[in-house]
Amino acid sequence: MKYFIALIVTLGFSAPVWAEQKVPQSQMEIQLSFVPLVKQAAPAVVNIYAARVTEARGNSFLDDPFFQRFFEGAAPEPRAQNSLGSGVILSPDGIVVSNYHVVGMATDIRVVLNDRREYSARVLLGDEASDLAILQLEDASDLPSLALRTSADVQVGELTLAIGNPFGVGQTVSSGIISGLARSGGSGGNGTGYFIQTDAPINPGNSGGALIDMAGRLIGINTSILTRSGGSNGIGFAIPSDLVAEFVTQAKAGNDRFHRAWAGVSGQVLDYDMAASFGLDRSGGIIITDLHPASPFGAAGFEVGDVITAVDGQPVISGGEMLFRMSVGGIGNTAVVTRTRNGEASDVTVELISAPDDPPRDFTVLGDDAILTGLELALVNPAVSDEMVLSTNAAGVVVVNTGPIAVQVGLRRGDIIEAVNSKVIKTPSDVSEGLTNSGRGVRLDIIRGGSRVQLRFRL
Repeated sequence: MKYFIALIVTLGFSAPVWAEQKVPQSQMEIQLSFVPLVKQAAPAVVNIYAARVTEARGNSFLDDPFFQRFFEGAAPEPRAQNSLGSGVILSPDGIVVSNYHVVGMATDIRVVLNDRREYSARVLLGDEASDLAILQLEDASDLPSLALRTSADVQVGELTLAIGNPFGVGQTVSSGIISGLARSGGSGGNGTGYFIQTDAPINPGNSGGALIDMAGRLIGINTSILTRSGGSNGIGFAIPSDLVAEFVTQAKAGNDRFHRAWAGVSGQVLDYDMAASFGLDRSGGIIITDLHPASPFGAAGFEVGDVITAVDGQPVISGGEMLFRMSVGGIGNTAVVTRTRNGEASDVTVELISAPDDPPRDFTVLGDDAILTGLELALVNPAVSDEMVLSTNAAGVVVVNTGPIAVQVGLRRGDIIEAVNSKVIKTPSDVSEGLTNSGRGVRLDIIRGGSRVQLRFRL
C-alpha cells in the first residue's frame, strides 16, 4: 500500500506537464461547445475576392496580313480571371495574410469581413514558392485580429479548428486534430518545404483561412488538400505560423520580395541503408553532396560528405524542412546546425543569409527586332537560382519569361539555354546575337529539369 501511495505522489508531480492538454474525462466535458472560441476567432477571418485582367489569346489568323483586311479592329479583348479565397487579419491596422495563389497576381482585391464590411487591399509581399502573401487593407483601423502562436511547439493530437470560405458559401468552421508535422511537398499545392497536417475538413475556398488552436491563436494558414476526388478526404495542409511571422516582419520592413535563408548546398536524404556507413543508427538527415563557393555552410566549415541532422535543436529529415527551419530564424541571425562527420556529432553556428545577387544577373529583354521578341533572360547566380527554384549548381543563361513568341516554339520559364545553333551560350547577349545570325533554321540546346532537350524551329 505504501508503494501504491508513493506511485500516486510521483505521478502527481508530473501532472503539470499535461495540465493544459487532456482527453475528455466525463460526459459533461464531451458536450462542451466550440461556440465561445468561434465567436472570438471568426471575426478575424475574412473572405477575399481577387480579379486579374489578362490579355486574351490572339487568333493566329489575325497575324496574317490577308485576314487582317477582313477583321480590322477585331483585336481580342482583355479577360478578367477571378479567384476566391480566405485570409486572416493579424493586426488592428489591417495586415492580412493569405495564400499567394489567391491574390498573387491580382489587379483588384476586395476583402469582406465577417460583419460584411468591405475593404480594398494591396499586396505588400508575396512569394509563389512559399504560397504566402501579406496584404494591407486600405484605410483600416481597430479591426479584430488573431494572435500568432509559435508553430514550433505544436503537437500531433492537438484539437484544432479550420475557418474559411469553402466554395464561396460563406464563412464555415470545421474541427479536427493535428494529424502530422513536417510534411514536405506532399500537399500537392504550390507551397514547398514544411506543412502542418490536419484532418479538419478543408475545401476549395478555404485557401488562406485560419487553422487555430483551442486558445484561439493562429498556428497555420490552410493552403491545400490531398485528394483524388476534389473534395476533402481528411488530409489537409497548413503553412506554419512561424513562417507567417517572418513574412510579416519582412513585409513591414518594405522588402519587395521574400528573402529566405540560403544554404548554398546540394544534398540527398540519408536513408536506412546509408545510415550505418555514416556512423548513424537511423535514417534521416541530409548528406551534403555539393557546396556553392559562397555557401554559408562552407564558410562555417562544412564539407561534402557531412550529414546535417538538426537545425536549432529540431531534427530535419529533408532539405525542405532544413530550409524552413533556417528561414524562420530570420536573415541576419544565426542557426545552430548539428552535423555528423566520421561518426561524431557536433554543433556548428551558421550565418543566415539571403542568396547573393552576384555576379550581376544581366537581365535582358529581346526587342522587337529579335526573332523571339519579348524573351526575358538572366545570367544564373545564387539569387536567380533561388527565385526560380533552380538547382544549387545551376549555371548559364535562364529563361525568366518566354514572352508571346518563344512559348510557341517550346521554350519554358526556367529553361537554361546552353547553345544556339551549336554556339555555346555564356551571357544573355550571346542568345540575342545567336538568334540574330541564325538564318532560317534554329536549334536550341537547353537544360530542362536536369535533362538536356533540343528545340528546332524554322522562321
